[in-house]
Amino acid sequence: MPRSHLTPAERDYFALLTETVYSNPFGSDPARLGQLLGRELPVDPISQADLYGELMPALDAQLAVLRRRGLARIDQFAGEHQELMRQVLLFARYQRHLELFDQLIEQQSRADGSASDPRWLPRLLENLQADGFERDEARRWVALYYQLRRAYFFIERAMIGRGAPMRRLRRALWNSVFTSDLRRYTLLLWERMQDFSTLLLGETGTGKGSAAAAIGRSGAIPMTSDERGFTHGLDRTFIATNLSELSEGLIESELFGHRKGAFTGAVDHHDGLFARCDAWGTLFLDEIGDVSLPVQTKLLRVLQERTFAPVGSHQAKRFAGRVVAATNRPLAELTAGQGFRRDFFYRLSGNIIQMPSLRERLADCPDELGELAGALLGRMLGESARVEHRRIMEALAELPADYPWPGNVRELEQALRRIILNGRYVPDALPGSVAVPDQQDPWLAATRAGTLDAAALLAGYCRRLYDRLGTYEAVAAVTQLDRRTVKKHIGSFQT
Repeated sequence: MPRSHLTPAERDYFALLTETVYSNPFGSDPARLGQLLGRELPVDPISQADLYGELMPALDAQLAVLRRRGLARIDQFAGEHQELMRQVLLFARYQRHLELFDQLIEQQSRADGSASDPRWLPRLLENLQADGFERDEARRWVALYYQLRRAYFFIERAMIGRGAPMRRLRRALWNSVFTSDLRRYTLLLWERMQDFSTLLLGETGTGKGSAAAAIGRSGAIPMTSDERGFTHGLDRTFIATNLSELSEGLIESELFGHRKGAFTGAVDHHDGLFARCDAWGTLFLDEIGDVSLPVQTKLLRVLQERTFAPVGSHQAKRFAGRVVAATNRPLAELTAGQGFRRDFFYRLSGNIIQMPSLRERLADCPDELGELAGALLGRMLGESARVEHRRIMEALAELPADYPWPGNVRELEQALRRIILNGRYVPDALPGSVAVPDQQDPWLAATRAGTLDAAALLAGYCRRLYDRLGTYEAVAAVTQLDRRTVKKHIGSFQT
């Protein structure tokens, strides 16, 4: 069969299209998408993929022109144009089935375990074959479609926040799943991401567990042999454990399993977490910075050799899954070798993702507090969350504008519970701040020089008490002033 070429204009259009839709959707370069849509776009949307549906009318028109020339299959194109049209036709099929994949994922995500029956999958395979794809290749692309939609679901929807820190986090999570080039991933790395460990760093309460779940539930899952579904449900793709909650004597058994009689109380064989995590799964090791050096050594061996042995056994078993780990220890501590093996760190840190603190997020986008509160209330109260939201936000507004949220999102969640129960949130006292030498503190210098009036003197004193105690109520108790008066003085203070 003679093969055809695209016109220069067609080639330029399809090349621009594929460069756009196969890039990281959480990136911050809307110029190419704006060129395709013919209008200027916001510089930092959460996900530009939300706008890909608007590309379909123009794309369908271009494909209709090709069909009138008798060009409807990838094998009808020559050379590099065939590979280009492969990417175009794959995107078109994907875009036309988004709602069906979303319905499937939402069904599988429900806690009630409701069953799903995607009878439309065989038809999708037939459509891809009509586009010129072999059956086995079409099966792989349908699995990739399913993976892409899960990634959007868990990275875009499950991670709350529109500010720059959360946009950077989403971009990093996407790269951890698909790399920075989706086309290279589909050609070379699909089914090969197990060797790419990810280390999540961040303060307590920043959502490292949610980020790990987003990675774990976005991994590749193949189709079943009957082509009516996928081999793994979402509950089997992500296995998590908090290592700090396991005693030193049980941690190896929990991770690697044990044989019957390996120790007192081992009355039966036990499969550990590494045995339960197969090639399509992700094992999340939270608080990895707390494990002992002997356990680090054994984990290092698993990551290097991809094998492990249960306690009481010399028979090696293969670990085929992926590891995501997390710690609240600073990066400088981990790399300094302070109770943490450097070779173990380098094996874990194939990719490092820094979780933003809540104070960083709110400094960039104060409205994120309302978004987070609304999402957390929705999980707590369901439909009643809307009724409570305004009262909750009024109570949160009583906190200082620069309240540091030392417990991050976890503290915010507890703050909402206290407001629901007590009508307000009074944070626990914060540890005292480091003293500042007089010569570096203009207020202390002015106090010594006797140049402050009473209002400035009181404002500076209230501010220092607030920096130490952390709440207006605590300052009011010390100064015997009304809380509102304390807030006014602190607000008027100027360094």
